[in-house]
Amino acid sequence: MSVTIRNTYGTPHNVSDTNPAHVTSCDRYRLPLVGTIAPGNPGYEDMVEMLKDNGHDTRPEGYGLIFLESEEFSATYFGSIEQIEKYKRENVDGTATFDAQQGVTYAQWPHGKGWDEFLPRVFWNQAARGAIADGVGLVTAFAHTEVPGAEVIVYEFEGKWTHDSDPTQMVTYHCTACHMDTAHGGDVHENTGPDRRRWAARQARQHIVSAHRHGVGDKNSSCRPNGGEMLRAVNAVAKNRLGMTSNPLPDTDDVYCATKGPCSIIRELRAGVRPAVYRA
Repeated sequence: MSVTIRNTYGTPHNVSDTNPAHVTSCDRYRLPLVGTIAPGNPGYEDMVEMLKDNGHDTRPEGYGLIFLESEEFSATYFGSIEQIEKYKRENVDGTATFDAQQGVTYAQWPHGKGWDEFLPRVFWNQAARGAIADGVGLVTAFAHTEVPGAEVIVYEFEGKWTHDSDPTQMVTYHCTACHMDTAHGGDVHENTGPDRRRWAARQARQHIVSAHRHGVGDKNSSCRPNGGEMLRAVNAVAKNRLGMTSNPLPDTDDVYCATKGPCSIIRELRAGVRPAVYRA
């Protein structure tokens, strides 16, 4: 059962012919990082191991690097140091281009020895580009195929894993049709780089595919509103055992989410307001 996933925010991406949750490329990228590596640099031998394994280690003097990123995809270009230094000189106003045919491009950004120390932590939302703060803001969003007006939204935010832990940058998705808590489902990720944002967006796409395949509310569907069942249970305990005369929590998921959950975060992000740190 095929489904077309439509963006309501962010850049449309190219996907597999057989799996709309699998992004294969993008037509437009940011180039957030540009640099060079050469023999003698810390970790150099480990960093070029991937090139050696694929028969691409052809520049004994070292490599110029361009790291590309979109909301749901990333790539790394290896060219000559001369080419990348020329690109940096010409890109003072941010309009320069480079010829990718002069080198080799790998999907995703590298990880492992050498690379983990070389690459800084980069967020999609950056204060220098007008974001509320680094790692705080919307990444992309998709129209829900089964519930008109609903969206599945991928966003970066500041959160805590536990009540007494330090805040950190996180990324996840939220469905405004079912208001599922992704924290309880293990779908909140530490926002360490483009691969984590790609994975969060993939999970958002999978959520839509599941809703399209099984319907909303089906036991086999990822999109299952619980109708406020847990909220009403908490309210009942508060009244019956604690003697409260009014509900401490809203009794519907959409109202709770709008006031205390992800919908409240997303509303503030869209308004350009920095949300409070969220307990994931």
